[in-house]
Amino acid sequence: MTEKIGVLGKKSAQRTGVERVVNAPLPTVYGKFQAVGYLDHDRGDEQVALVHGEIGTDDVLVRLHSECLTGDAFGSQHCECGDQLDAALRAVVAEGAGIVVYLRGHEGRGIGLLAKLRAMALQAEGLDTVEANLALGLPVDARDYGVAARILDDLGVRSVRLMSNNPRKREALVDHGITVAEQVPLLIPPCENNITYLRTKRERLDHHLPHLDAVVSSS
Repeated sequence: MTEKIGVLGKKSAQRTGVERVVNAPLPTVYGKFQAVGYLDHDRGDEQVALVHGEIGTDDVLVRLHSECLTGDAFGSQHCECGDQLDAALRAVVAEGAGIVVYLRGHEGRGIGLLAKLRAMALQAEGLDTVEANLALGLPVDARDYGVAARILDDLGVRSVRLMSNNPRKREALVDHGITVAEQVPLLIPPCENNITYLRTKRERLDHHLPHLDAVVSSS
């Protein structure tokens, strides 16, 4: 697999502006991965794809995970990001093969860490996550998934089973030439600290979160 990734990387880097820099084994508590590191020459960001098993080209189980320091590293319950990353890594290993693309530069739906913290402070005062971004004069969602599509292309992936509740991720991959054969729900049980946030994602950002029905109806 290492040799195959290296060959594909050299070919794709010249065409897309995304350069594969390194491919290193990464044993984790979930299982063994290859950490494939990329440099996005268009934006200057360093990116990584965690690849497990022999992925093939079609219907590959994939998660595009937006960087979230507070959720992924600190265990924040303001969002479900850390739990989603955990669930995605476990799902890929259980499947036997798959990819988690960890997208740096996506903090706070693309507004950056400090701006996200400012938005969180506004949410503590009663604004929802959409209202908070707008109150700061920032876009509701500034993420771009072009680099994710280029990474998947570099890895030889033509179609994916996308682990996501966000229809915009599916649309973005399709727009960039990656076929989405299936959108696989990645539903995390809500808690007291994130239920308002999740409802906003469902009602204002069109995320598919059917598991909130019971919570909404009982509240």
